[in-house]
Amino acid sequence: MFWRDGSQVDHVSVTDRSFQYGDGCFTTILTKSGKMQLWDQHVKRMERALSQLKISPVDWHKLKSDIDKLASPKVLAGIKIHVSRGEGGRGYSPNVNRGPLITLSQFEFPASYIELRRSGLEMTLCDISLGLNPLLAGLKHNNRLEQILAKEHVERSGHIDGIVLDIEGNVIETTMANIFWFKDGVLHTPSLKMAGVEGVMRGEVLRIVAQDECPIVIDSFKLSTLKAADEIFVSNCILGVAPVTKIQDAQFPIGNMTRRIQEKLGQ
Repeated sequence: MFWRDGSQVDHVSVTDRSFQYGDGCFTTILTKSGKMQLWDQHVKRMERALSQLKISPVDWHKLKSDIDKLASPKVLAGIKIHVSRGEGGRGYSPNVNRGPLITLSQFEFPASYIELRRSGLEMTLCDISLGLNPLLAGLKHNNRLEQILAKEHVERSGHIDGIVLDIEGNVIETTMANIFWFKDGVLHTPSLKMAGVEGVMRGEVLRIVAQDECPIVIDSFKLSTLKAADEIFVSNCILGVAPVTKIQDAQFPIGNMTRRIQEKLGQ
């Protein structure tokens, strides 16, 4: 179900900028028994995207009130916040007739995610490479064509997820999550300054590991570095943290550090 301005809707205007140009941003939030998780972090991430895209600010207090009324009472569920710049504007001109426009949707928690958290994921390598775009890197904007093509390749290969590189051969993310690995007690994760999505759960993982005073390296890494890892895991706000047990022909154990992070996240 979808809501806009407190009312249930099943369509949007053909002049909506998100429909016309992917002009907006979104975030997906885990809810537990109707309570949003990591709300402040989602707001911060969305405010950065809105600022970067030059979209007018959102009334977060009102929006939270609306979401509290709509969130599922189930133990686990999800809410998606979709922001469009608005309606109207000739061609690429960002001058809109009204906006921003916010659409809320509620969705079920994927039952398979519980098992993925426990037993891990087997990954393929996507044949789609991400372009370099420092202006939009890190943002969860509404134009996700690269990710859609990467996901199409993953599903065609019979896998749930896959590793995505940029056009220079650097590991960036997976088709559904950010990626981390430990090597000799040091946490590694790719830099997202040129490509990729900076997930809210990524920030939580970095915060938890930093609290344990574990060394962290954020940099550019090739696939060979990832495959030499001691343990690998992925993160997003709905899945949480899940281990990676295989990438192509390389296998990996489910590590103690991954389990420790899951425990600290309440999984």
